Amino acid sequence: MNQRQTTSKNHPVIARASANPQASYPWDEEDDYDDRWPPPVPNSAIRYQGVTTGQPPVIYSGKRKYVLRESPQPQHPRQTAPPPQPTQAQRQSRHPHWMVFVGLAMLTMLAGWVLVTSLVNWWSTYQDDLHYGRPRTYQTDVVVDHADSTAHPSHFIAINYNRHVEVIEFPGGDASKAKIYLVSTLIGDGQDLAVVKAGHDCQCRRQSLCLYQ
Repeated sequence: MNQRQTTSKNHPVIARASANPQASYPWDEEDDYDDRWPPPVPNSAIRYQGVTTGQPPVIYSGKRKYVLRESPQPQHPRQTAPPPQPTQAQRQSRHPHWMVFVGLAMLTMLAGWVLVTSLVNWWSTYQDDLHYGRPRTYQTDVVVDHADSTAHPSHFIAINYNRHVEVIEFPGGDASKAKIYLVSTLIGDGQDLAVVKAGHDCQCRRQSLCLYQ
């Protein structure tokens, strides 16, 4: 058997024992033999790129290219040192100043005074509503020598009607002879609820009637 033989397409076939590893020989993939040397690199072979260049390694498989990158190292949370403990001086400085307690006491007293004052005013107004109604009305019987006597005194009605003080007199208790007196007008806050009373003036020589609140 000769050293060189040809196939149906006239391609030389080199025996493996006599082949030169450094020489290149033409061949066709269709007329491929297992004993050919050096063997061809198949299309599906995996080629590795060297890593001496400092770049990430690359793998070629056919027409595909795979770049191998190192996975990042898991980052562990940093362990922080515990906060420093406050010293004895810092603990004492956290206590509020004594003036804070004084201010709170004064505010409490002021709030209590406002509350008590409001409660007293409300109670006084409530009592006047029970006794004198609205508008404020006061009645009394007085002998003033206007056709009256001790047996038949004159009847007086004092009314505070929207700050206007009016007095109605029934001489001797006779309503048919009633008289109305427009006395005065009250000025000030809350005077529309003031009570106007009528009474006997004992300091005068003659019988008279005086009005007061």
